[in-house]
This record gives sequence, structure tokens and C-alpha cells, in this order.
Amino acid sequence: MGTAIARLLLLAAGVGVPLLVLRNARRRKGMRLAPVVDLERYAGRWYEIARLPNRFERHCERDVTATYTLRADGGINVLNECVREDGTYQSVSGRAWPDGSASTLKVQFFWPFTGDYWIIDLDPGYRWALVGEPGRDNLWVLSRSPHMEEKQLARILRTAAAEGFDVSRVIRTPQTQRMGSRLTIS
Repeated sequence: MGTAIARLLLLAAGVGVPLLVLRNARRRKGMRLAPVVDLERYAGRWYEIARLPNRFERHCERDVTATYTLRADGGINVLNECVREDGTYQSVSGRAWPDGSASTLKVQFFWPFTGDYWIIDLDPGYRWALVGEPGRDNLWVLSRSPHMEEKQLARILRTAAAEGFDVSRVIRTPQTQRMGSRLTIS
């Protein structure tokens, strides 16, 4: 029995270590970021136009928004909202703070866990943003308005693809502006 467990552990290490090395190598590959981000201009409401599927939004069906409010301490209050498959409204509050530059932020919804929020590309007029993270597992296309021209979205997704994101998996976010009944996650 002990030998079988040892073999399983060796097999897991033999498979897991190379996968971990590949994942870390992918994380280390440089990513172009928005050169200048004025967080005061970035603050406000953003509508999610498209995203890579992720566990945080697995129940969000439509009307996904993120609202950023500057804090006196230089941080940012974050309010993410959506309408779930069952028609209920869901929200979650968190905070964010610059992590070396205004283009790279850390975000936290549940202590002690943090995530990366990298602003990869940003319209000079702050009308849209492309946001991801160094592992390239999460990606969002955000807009100040609930809808975006297809040509613009295609350009933004080409930028994401050039930065190593698998845009073939991107899903569109319906924006109907009809909110469901309230369900708040604190």
C-alpha cells in the first residue's frame, strides 16, 4: 500500500511540476500595459461587454457592471453587480489599490485573498478598457456605455490575443439594463 501511494505521489509530482513550470513561465512573459492610467478618470461605472469565463461570475447571466470609487487613502472601493440566471440581482463589494503603477492593481473581495487587475489597454477618452491578469486566465472588456460597436470589440480582442489571451473562449455579456430582485454578497 505504501509503495502504491509513493508511486501516485511521484506521478503527481511528475505531471504537476512541469505544468506549474509552464504556468509560471506564461505568467512571467511580459504583457504590454496601458502606459498612463489616471485613476480619478478611471473611477465610475463600467459595463462588462465580454469576458473569459471565470468562477467569480459563473452565475452572472447579464447586466454585469463594475463601479470604482476612489478612497481618501488612495485605494479604490469596488462594487461588482450582475443579474443571475434565476433573475436575481447579485452584488459583491471589495477594494483595490495600485500595485507598482496605476496600470496594475491588486483587488480583494474576501480577506486574505487578493487578485491581479491589470489595465492592458485603455481608450484615451476612458470610453473602454481591456483588463486582465498576468496568468492570462481572466479577461474583461469594459465600456462606459452598455453597448460597443462590433469593430471596436474586434480590435480590442485582437490586442488581447496579441498579449496571449485565448480569445476563442471569450463570451459576450448581455446588457439589458433590467435589474433583478436583490441578492447582496458582503
